[in-house]
Amino acid sequence: MRIALCVLALLCAPAMAAPPVPIKSRPLSELAIHPQREASAQAVSLNLAKLSAELAARIDRIPVEPGQRIAKGAVVARLDCTDTRIAAQRAQAALESSQARLKLARLQLQRSAELAAKNFISGDALDTKKTEAAVVAAEVRLDTAARAAAQRDVGKCTLRSPFPAIVEARLAQVGELASPGTPIVQLWDTSRLQLSAQLQADDADRLAQVRPVFISQGHEYAVKLLRISPAMNLASRTREARFSFPQSAPAPGSNGVLRWRDPRAFVPADYLIRRNNTLGVFVVSQGRARFVPLPDAQEGRPASAAALSADVVLVTDGRYALQDGMAVTQR
Repeated sequence: MRIALCVLALLCAPAMAAPPVPIKSRPLSELAIHPQREASAQAVSLNLAKLSAELAARIDRIPVEPGQRIAKGAVVARLDCTDTRIAAQRAQAALESSQARLKLARLQLQRSAELAAKNFISGDALDTKKTEAAVVAAEVRLDTAARAAAQRDVGKCTLRSPFPAIVEARLAQVGELASPGTPIVQLWDTSRLQLSAQLQADDADRLAQVRPVFISQGHEYAVKLLRISPAMNLASRTREARFSFPQSAPAPGSNGVLRWRDPRAFVPADYLIRRNNTLGVFVVSQGRARFVPLPDAQEGRPASAAALSADVVLVTDGRYALQDGMAVTQR
């Protein structure tokens, strides 16, 4: 019995005598980092429009040059529409003629109605005058529509930008004969610019939680998330996100990067330690060190802190001498 007690005392003595390991620790909330993330992005215009001729005419002027910024309504081309203007003058003359004949027809109808009331003409003669007036009134309406069409054709002789734009290219030359549909200039719409970014699937799911910026040629632009496509690009395994520019915007076609801070908390790589061939961290719980494995952690890279509670305290100094369950004391 005495021998057994001595053996038990010898086995317990080291554990009872082992002093707590001195360490330093800090809350995870003070140590956690949010890595910077990036994705390739490009400023795109919702309209890259080719303005084309709508009638057959010779190109008289193209007063814009590639790369030039123009305002909404600016003239981008003029056509030689001498024949079109002559046709408009003919339509106006035809309308004036029919209006004069309608005036005469109505005056004759009025006189016929007075004579019919006195039985000086028959009812058939009165009906004839009514029909003549109705026919001429219809001709006036036809001539009015023809004049409107001719005036519209005259308006097509001048091509104007439907939006503020940057001239991308001149697609025709002065002196060429344009037919309906002939493209003359190509314009970038600068009033409807968006940012297109290609995102990894994990990033796309968290982008609504952050405030990214677009960086291009040394300039930084604020952006606002509009939508993220649910479709996955099969080649790149990315999803497209679209952003608006609430303030200033870059030129259409500008390339750069979309940059933001990951909303998830990460443990800095310096605090990772390997135990039992697993990477993790030591935390302090009730005066003892506890090893917490971090799934998917890699050497030299920050590890996701998703496995740790927000109020956990991490061992920062003295962790290399620790084993799970050791008593610790602050130094």
